[in-house]
Amino acid sequence: MAAALPGHRRRAGAGRRAAAAAYNWHFFWVALWEQAGVDKVVGGLWPNDPDGNAWSDAAVGFPPALEAAGFTVVDPGRFPVDTQDFSAQISRFRSEGVAIVSGVLPPPTFANFQSQARQQGFDPPVITVGKALLFPSAVESFPAGEGLSSEIWWTDRHPFTSSLTGQTAGELAAAFQEETGSQWTQPLGFAHALFEVAIDALKRAGGADPDDLNEALAATDLATVVGPVDFSSGPVPNLSKTPLVAGQWVGGEEYPLELAINVNDQLPDVPVDGEIQPIA
Repeated sequence: MAAALPGHRRRAGAGRRAAAAAYNWHFFWVALWEQAGVDKVVGGLWPNDPDGNAWSDAAVGFPPALEAAGFTVVDPGRFPVDTQDFSAQISRFRSEGVAIVSGVLPPPTFANFQSQARQQGFDPPVITVGKALLFPSAVESFPAGEGLSSEIWWTDRHPFTSSLTGQTAGELAAAFQEETGSQWTQPLGFAHALFEVAIDALKRAGGADPDDLNEALAATDLATVVGPVDFSSGPVPNLSKTPLVAGQWVGGEEYPLELAINVNDQLPDVPVDGEIQPIA
């Protein structure tokens, strides 16, 4: 069912990573950082894995887009994703006046970096990280989770409805919280949409024949709880873009940390909570 996964962001596979990077990223990150009012010096924490190599690509990754927007990029180079010592990166960032750290790291790796950065007196006002900030439980476990920022896949305020249950995004998130006693998460909407796409394809295929299913999936154009999933329009085969917003984790009213939305250029119907605040 890989073809049914909503391809809203970077995980399109190594063969598609350049196209994904070219189509998905830069405008809301720049807008987020412009709001913060800090020096336009960005330090890249980009590991030697498919995501890190795509983000750091000199042709279609972050560096050319950020430089075109007036940012200076400090790139200390690729590193193993399980790196235990970030002293070299922290030293480089400090010496070159990095005010914004941008990275794509799993939670344990980011926690390690942040712990070492704080120990070494490096406290940038903006840290925007992909992958590490998806789950509130992970963010709460970091040395300093409040104020961290990232792209946001899906929220309980997204203006979409499930094609299966008729639930709005808000109703789906509320049902999840009531059933589990846990805070909703960004992947919740996409897990639900996966079933929407699968069932829609099964209906149109008229059965479970693999070739018929594959043909039905390729023709998918479905309004889901995460937005339109359209595998027929690209930007590359078997990939559908869905809109993203951006924001940061802040002290919450119902939970210790909650997502605040700061940039909604791609999806104006999602309300913003104000401008990003530099990390205290």
